[in-house]
This record gives sequence, structure tokens and C-alpha cells, in this order.
Amino acid sequence: MVLRKLFCFAIPVLFAFLSVPVSAATADNTPFDVQAESAVLMELETCSVLYAKNADRALPPASVTKIMTLLLFMEEVDAGNISLDETITVSDYAASMGGSQVFLEPGETMCAEDLLKCVIIASANDAAVALAEKTAGSEEAFVARMNKRAEELGMTSTHFENVTGLDDTAVNHLTSAYDIALMSRELLRHETIMKYSTIWMDSIRDGAFGLTNTNRLVRFYEGITGLKTGSTSKAGFCMSATAMRDGLHLIAVVMGAPSRDIRNETARQLLDYGFANTSMYRAEPQLADPVPVRGGVEDAVSAEIPPVRLLLEKGKARSIQTEILPEPFVQAPVKKGDRIGTVRYLSDGEIVAESGITAGADVDRIGWGGIFARLFGGAVLKTEG
Repeated sequence: MVLRKLFCFAIPVLFAFLSVPVSAATADNTPFDVQAESAVLMELETCSVLYAKNADRALPPASVTKIMTLLLFMEEVDAGNISLDETITVSDYAASMGGSQVFLEPGETMCAEDLLKCVIIASANDAAVALAEKTAGSEEAFVARMNKRAEELGMTSTHFENVTGLDDTAVNHLTSAYDIALMSRELLRHETIMKYSTIWMDSIRDGAFGLTNTNRLVRFYEGITGLKTGSTSKAGFCMSATAMRDGLHLIAVVMGAPSRDIRNETARQLLDYGFANTSMYRAEPQLADPVPVRGGVEDAVSAEIPPVRLLLEKGKARSIQTEILPEPFVQAPVKKGDRIGTVRYLSDGEIVAESGITAGADVDRIGWGGIFARLFGGAVLKTEG
């Protein structure tokens, strides 16, 4: 089995699973087939792909589009630019959206939190446009931000034309299963979203209008954390389903399934596969013994072992042992972050991953003045002794 290794986490991330990973974005790993045009199973923390079928094929995503809509809105909320308590007035244009909706009226006011719930739980197109207009002033300006953010996230198979995923008149509104996994991962960094994406039923307008989650896995899948469904005649049935068990957070993306039930079952199958076959080993940052420095203003430099995340075959995380191998010495100058050793991670005596030990500080090269000062200081101490 061949898996992909992707370094898209902010700290050094290691990956090991059954065999050598590959880097090609189009490489498929299909130990079983799924009834969908494309699919991806990604582990959230390391961004490692555990299953891929047509992962980079650009396809219409339907309402799964709204993951990016929600991401941009939550970035504004978490930046303090928008409050979930503030009131938003619905425009004529937002109220005119068809498809799934909560039947907003032109001029109706609703708090941002309720509109957010409408998008996450009920996939309301009118609420999505209202949030986009609040964020960027217009849907057009918001879509420009969506495409810019997609580029920043490395979503190379994506182009958005609207904030809803409605595709009756869309010409080039496309994304891929892999790109959906990337934006799903980014959205889940805003943990407030899971407060709403795990709700099965809720209401707005003081209980007068009920909301039922379009993600049926919320009802019956253990550890479900979200996230978004979508369907149109052009896109088929699509989904980004996310779940967490035993510290392992997985993203299962399904695109172009022939029915809602098959979509849901495919997402469940992918998540089950990930949880049954993988486990996570975590080690927090720590200090190793200082490493001697030759020709430096300091005799030694502090040594740091970075945090490590290892995605392993199920059960191997419990047997991981570490072997710390610092360099016998390093030559000045030394820059903070320079590699000054190696840490090996072993399971049953087999190396499953390696990480660098890094310098914790700069150490400049000693000059003649420093050398003379050391020699003179040593001579004085010897005379006094």
C-alpha cells in the first residue's frame, strides 16, 4: 500500500504508515473502491492522505462550497472584526437565493450566530450570502477572497464563482476532494465551528423555524465533528465528514456519489477504515544535552527536540522508542535552528521516522580578541592559583 506524505503543518511533522510514502498529488491509494467520482481520507493534524481516488479531479462541489464561505467568515469573527452577537440586515439579493434556504425576507434582521447556524446546519443559501455580504460588502468581493484564500491554502484544483455552490448557471465552479480536505482542515482550526456542526436539530426566530442537520452522520457516527454536505444534479451527492476518536481527527471527502445514502455510507466507510488502521504518536518539544561548539564564543549550544506527530499502523504508537543521537560537536558559527543531531523513532527495533535535533540559540565564531581574552584569563587564574 502506498500513501502520501504532505508537510502542511506549522511544526515539523513526521509520517510513517506501512510503506514508503509518495509525493505526487495525483497518486491514488485504493485498498478498496468507493461508489463516488472521487474521494479522500486525510488525517487532520499531519495532513497525511490515507486514501485517495481521483483526489485532484476538479468537480462541482455543490454546497460543500460553503466550507470556504464559513472559513472566511470565521476568520473575521476570530480576528474580532465581526461579532456573533451583532445584527445583520438581509439584502434583496440574499433573500432571492433558491435551493436550500431558511426563507429570509428582504430587510429581515438576524444575529450573525443564527445565520451561521443556518449555513452549517441547514445549508441555507440565503444565509450564506447574507454572511458573505456582511464580510466583504458583496458576493462578488467575497468570491474574490475565496479564490485568494484557496490559492494560499494550496488548493490548486479550485475555482469558485459563488458562495453557495449553486451551479445551474456556473461555468467554472470547481474543486477537488483533496482541496476540500484542505479547506475543511483549515475551518476546523476555528474550534467554534464544531459547536454548531455537531448539532442535529435547532431552531431560529425564537423557535418558530426548525433546523435539521443535512449531515445525517451527526445522529449516529461516534466522534463526528462535522462538517458539510451538498448535492445538485450536476455535482451529484458530495460531503466532507469529519470525526475524532482517541486523539485521531479524520476528514473523509466524497464527491459525485450517486445517492445520499451511498454518499453517507461511503464517508462512514472511509472514516471506519482510518480509525481501524491508524493511530497517532505524539511527543512534545523537549531539551537534549547541550552540544559542544568548536571555535565559538560559547563552549556549547542548547539542543532542542521539536514536537513530533507520527501517524502509525494501529497499535504501534504504544511501542515507540526514541534514540537521541547528537553530533559529537559542531563548528561555529551556529544559527538557531541549525540541525545538530538526529532523533530516531523505533517500533520493535525498526526505524519508522527520524527528526532533527536543532540548535536552541546562535553561537558566533570567536575572534582573536576573544581568544586572547580566554588565554589571558586562563593565565591570570593559573598565576593566582
